[in-house]
Amino acid sequence: MGVKIDHLSKSWPPFQIRDVDLSVADGEYFVILGPTGAGKTLLLELIVGFHRPDSGRIWINDQDVTLLSPEKRNVGFVFQDYALFPHLTVTENVEFGLRTRGMPKAERVKTVKKIIDFLGISHCRDRLPTTLSGGEQQKTALARALVTNPLVFLLDEPLSALDQTTQERLRSELRRIHRELGITTVHVTHNHAEAFMLASRMGVMRNGSIVQVGAPDEVFRRPRDSFVADFVGFENMFKGKVIGKERDVARIDIGGLEIEALTDRSGSCTVGIRPDDIIVSKRVFRSSVRNMVGGKVVDLVDMGTTVKLMVDIEGIPFTALVTKRSFVEMKLKKGYPVYLSFKASSVSVM
Repeated sequence: MGVKIDHLSKSWPPFQIRDVDLSVADGEYFVILGPTGAGKTLLLELIVGFHRPDSGRIWINDQDVTLLSPEKRNVGFVFQDYALFPHLTVTENVEFGLRTRGMPKAERVKTVKKIIDFLGISHCRDRLPTTLSGGEQQKTALARALVTNPLVFLLDEPLSALDQTTQERLRSELRRIHRELGITTVHVTHNHAEAFMLASRMGVMRNGSIVQVGAPDEVFRRPRDSFVADFVGFENMFKGKVIGKERDVARIDIGGLEIEALTDRSGSCTVGIRPDDIIVSKRVFRSSVRNMVGGKVVDLVDMGTTVKLMVDIEGIPFTALVTKRSFVEMKLKKGYPVYLSFKASSVSVM
């Protein structure tokens, strides 16, 4: 067993962690995704032992650690701002935890060299943190947390301070670390791409509670409620009502427009469609998709490699995403008529 959290609550008025239940399997890479202020960092700090919960229990590898001090939990923690000691070299920062544990010097030297080489920062060993790039600082923080061979590896927004290119390199590095070391990891972030790329499973957090847990594709494609849908990118969100069913396909009215979806729900509902699940065309074409609606482009946003289109469909605003190449080939402009197609399985019904 990796980490188990049972009915965990903690109040910091006016905010509180509310009755969190969570199990992270041994060797799993679990990502907690949520907006700023959701309580992600506070939950990590409860796991590491910086705070004592008001109620609930925490287990690490089947040991109840709820009342143990941080140094007795054998947890590696990487802070959002790295928290490196500015007056110590990379080597001294990395060996700090080993020194406090009383490891003999010869063994310390060998252990630190191994982790520094593993992370590719041996060329920085004698440098101070202020002379390092953001990526080198992050790798030093990772090395300091991993060098003690922790049971659990906790990462608090580890890439948020880095530029996009460095973030992409470090994501790959985190995947390599997990693949080669197999350590149970809990990583918090608000970055969708980061969560999707790294997580074995993920949990979405809102206002101190975990509101959905599942594989990344499940969370991003089948959100449990409108909050999760909106947060993970379902820009097309509409109130609707199921007006008919044929086997597993429901006909749903959204403001006078009828669409089809795979759902067993009935009555009033909310439907969501991701912009990237919509196919844009200039004419009707034969297809197996159940939904094809016509409208006109009312606005567009060039996003570099993609273009976001705002399309009016019978007074209902839809957002669709096309590649820059498709946009140029179709010669789309404001006011142009277009058709939007999407599968019934691409409609999430909540």
